[in-house]
Amino acid sequence: MNYVPKIDRRSFVVSAAAFGGGLALGMDIPLGPTVVRAADGSPEVTAWVVIKPDDGVVIRIARSEMGQGSMTGLAQLVAEELECDWSKVSTEFPTPGQNLARNLVWGRQFTAGSRAIRESHEYVRKAGATARTMLIQAAANEWKVPAAECNASNSVITHRPSGRTTTYGKVAEAAAKIEPPKEVALKDPKDWKIAGKPLKRLDTPPKVTGEQVYGIDLKLPGMLCAAIKDCPVFGGKLTSFDAAKVQGMPGVKHVVKVGDSAVAVVADRWWQAKTALDALPATWDEGPNAKVSSASIAEFIKGGLDAEQAFVGNQQGDVKQAIANAAKKVEAVYSFPYQNHATMEPMNATAVYTADRCEAWVPTQVAEAALASVSEASGLPIAKCEVHKLLLGGGFGRRTTHDYVQQAVAIAKQIPGTPIKLIWSREEDMTHGRYHPVTQAKMVGALDANNSLTGLHMRISGQSILAFVNPQNLQDGKDPFVFQGLNPGGAEGQLGYTIPNLLIDHAMRNPHIPPHFWRGVNNNQNAIYLECFMDELAHAAAQDPLEFRRKLMSKHPKHLAVLNAVAERVGWDKPAPQGIYRGLAQQMGYGSYVAAAAEISVTGGNKIKIHRIVGATDPGHAVNPAQIDRQVAGSFVYGLSALFYGECTVKDGRIEQTNFDTYNSMRIAEMPKVESIVMPSGGFWGGVGEPTIFVAAPAVLNAFFAATGKRIRSVPLKNHNISFA
Repeated sequence: MNYVPKIDRRSFVVSAAAFGGGLALGMDIPLGPTVVRAADGSPEVTAWVVIKPDDGVVIRIARSEMGQGSMTGLAQLVAEELECDWSKVSTEFPTPGQNLARNLVWGRQFTAGSRAIRESHEYVRKAGATARTMLIQAAANEWKVPAAECNASNSVITHRPSGRTTTYGKVAEAAAKIEPPKEVALKDPKDWKIAGKPLKRLDTPPKVTGEQVYGIDLKLPGMLCAAIKDCPVFGGKLTSFDAAKVQGMPGVKHVVKVGDSAVAVVADRWWQAKTALDALPATWDEGPNAKVSSASIAEFIKGGLDAEQAFVGNQQGDVKQAIANAAKKVEAVYSFPYQNHATMEPMNATAVYTADRCEAWVPTQVAEAALASVSEASGLPIAKCEVHKLLLGGGFGRRTTHDYVQQAVAIAKQIPGTPIKLIWSREEDMTHGRYHPVTQAKMVGALDANNSLTGLHMRISGQSILAFVNPQNLQDGKDPFVFQGLNPGGAEGQLGYTIPNLLIDHAMRNPHIPPHFWRGVNNNQNAIYLECFMDELAHAAAQDPLEFRRKLMSKHPKHLAVLNAVAERVGWDKPAPQGIYRGLAQQMGYGSYVAAAAEISVTGGNKIKIHRIVGATDPGHAVNPAQIDRQVAGSFVYGLSALFYGECTVKDGRIEQTNFDTYNSMRIAEMPKVESIVMPSGGFWGGVGEPTIFVAAPAVLNAFFAATGKRIRSVPLKNHNISFA
């Protein structure tokens, strides 16, 4: 995929059709300007906007929708600049094959790291503004008046001097033939009427009625279903299987080897395939990794805490000298476990292969990477492959990698011409995931005679996600993602404190369990390490945790603003009710500034009730405040589930947790009251899907110390016999 053809949208015919949305693009061939059309013949004004004769507006969404609301938010941004009737808006996904053929007209089809809006807001707004300009120009041409005398609102164009009006649907055909303007002005957010408003999500009705098709629901004519079993130890191989033992079972059609390490059964229905797979005799060469355990991994990583060699992420002054001269030295070691994405919809993909074409229907966070996986697994060039993107039943970073897609294609390739839907069992999904990396951190702080923090050394030891996912992107061996939330600057998470002598470094230790981006990624453990240790330092200095932080944050006004907001809302300056204890945390990541304050009570020394958790978010701009509010609440569910329950352990080289009976999630009765403060300060664009995850755990851990005097430096809490009350 080194060459992307330079193809002008007015001279190229796009013929691939997307499943469900009916996105088929073609164009007229008569003399004169050409018009690119949608499947129903409606004209495409820009690649992002199709206008129907009845004034219906179809907005193309390049990013994936997995429950975070990006589809609605991005549509709001386009519709705002388009000045269309929001009640007539619908959406559809272009395919990555169409995107490549049209010279990446829709930009990146990548949805992770809370990037959907923060990295595409400008060009989708320009797409809407460009279409509006073309529609107005078309009306002005028809009326033979200057376009400057016309304006648009709610899908109606008005010629101000005469009062004449027309609708978008009536001029769309002519607008589609107009050369797009090279430059368009964007609205000031203070003038927004659609964006910035708490509108209802576009994808809610089909989910409520059951009409929404997820990958696991997909049905194609003549389709067969596949269940798969991979070697239980990562890095092992399949040595044998006895297909004859199951070939006579109900519905079974094929038993096939998949790659070097897996076997699949293909049947009329998925349960038949799984039942036969469970009965299939198979043997494995588990390799040397079968000797690995959680204890051996922990010991391996512990060795990095005092290693001489480490990658520096943030450095200021002379931390060794500051620690040597300290009036008081504070030291602690923290750790964070493997955790599973545990999406409600397990991994699945549907593929159909022929010698000339391979297509796949995929719930994916990175459509172009899914397309590349289809090409690689099929052995066909990308031009002969296509991916049709579906809504995801959860992603959290797991669906940015496409092992399940390659497996589906590998099976389909052995059964040409037949659509094959591969669904992982829950057990397969839990034991063959890509996991939140395991790390430890040694924290050393130096306080002077006035109990001011003069130095901090934070040594992180453990896994690098990048070393596994994209080793070519390491920077002279260093993984910059390890330092999320700890950087000297930048949108990916800058440290919110000014410390005169500072060293934050990383000793890379990579066990065989594959790590991956997990919602919130390295900010999750880094926030615990830093914010809980800040509380430890405040306690050692005999200072209020909020005031201790404030002294270090004068040069970090946005960090301080969200921290002050939650402190004020929770009533930090007033005594808590009897039996209630409070904790604070703040962090920056994915372009946004976040903070949390928790109020808890503890009974019996180990039963926690979280009465209330306040979260503040400054994302720069708030495209849909109601959706941000929901994302904050949802992220607290994710973060608190991880705090109390989330751990994957390793025995005999394999993941032990195979289903939700051993990998738990919070229940509704355990969920605290959530108060969300959305405080966009303007001037930048941040994400909202992940940031408040990181501050949930440290806020509760700090409150637990306030209640009990006990420091918890490793999670989950269940390992300390601590549970929800």
